Amino acid sequence: MKFICLTLLIMCGITDSRSEQYDVVGPVDPVFAVAGEDVILPCSVKPNISVVDMRVEWFRSELKDSQLVHLYEDHDDRNTEQIQSYRERTKLNHQELQRGNASLKLSSVQISDEGRYKCFIQSESWYNDATVDVSVEAVGRPPVITVDGFDDSGGLHLQCESKGWNPEPDLEWLDSEGAILSSETTETHRNTEGFSVKHSITVHHSVGKIHCRVKLRNHKLETQIITSNKRFNPWRTSIILISAVVLLIVIAGMLMAAFIQKNRKHDQLLTEKSRIQGECDNLQDDIGRIQQGEFIYLLFHYLFKVFAFFLHLHLHL
Repeated sequence: MKFICLTLLIMCGITDSRSEQYDVVGPVDPVFAVAGEDVILPCSVKPNISVVDMRVEWFRSELKDSQLVHLYEDHDDRNTEQIQSYRERTKLNHQELQRGNASLKLSSVQISDEGRYKCFIQSESWYNDATVDVSVEAVGRPPVITVDGFDDSGGLHLQCESKGWNPEPDLEWLDSEGAILSSETTETHRNTEGFSVKHSITVHHSVGKIHCRVKLRNHKLETQIITSNKRFNPWRTSIILISAVVLLIVIAGMLMAAFIQKNRKHDQLLTEKSRIQGECDNLQDDIGRIQQGEFIYLLFHYLFKVFAFFLHLHLHL
């Protein structure tokens, strides 16, 4: 009898233990997010039970340093140890926690958000976690074509570059008919802003328009350059440059001649001004002498009148 009772107790314990086992479930496929937009990272408990009284922790499993993305514990969000780049960008729906839904909303997605996340849920009697892989897609800047000079055979070097993509995009050259042209050199770099790609090509015979296209899944950016229909010739470019230099020398000579002529006229004007100034000074002297002669004449005239008056007065006396 004791053996039967012990067996029943053990079986009841096993049954109770199994009844408290729940699974934390995440998405089977990676979650795709677009940079700058919001995304939901799915996570829930199956069978559905409330996780309001449990610990819900989201963290980055592949990071070496601080890993905390979001922490819910004791009925509140506690993110003092949260990764700095996630501040004010994560949110749990507390009403959904009552239904066993611990999905995390991540706002304003960044390229650095790409990676593997863990959704960890723990109660007093059990714990479990699920993995969520996040892939971030970012559309970069429009491609820029630059001309990098000529080679010895007259071919024109072109470079096309575009930055800020994620994941790595495809870059291709096309002629005016849409045929793909083979790139000669390719460069790819990645930093916190995403992937940057640069391809170069040499055009020996122009096809009118040359396109540079960068594409990623459903996104595509393109730019074009129009080239001459004739074979590129470095000698022609040299002749043009020499002609331009000669033209500049001629223009400089004309300007210098005009400057010298202007200086000569200026000197002549100064000489003429000096001559006129001298004549004016001589005229002033003549006027002064004339004015001085009139003064002497008037003086003698009045003296004569005075003398005549006194003579007349003397004769009458």
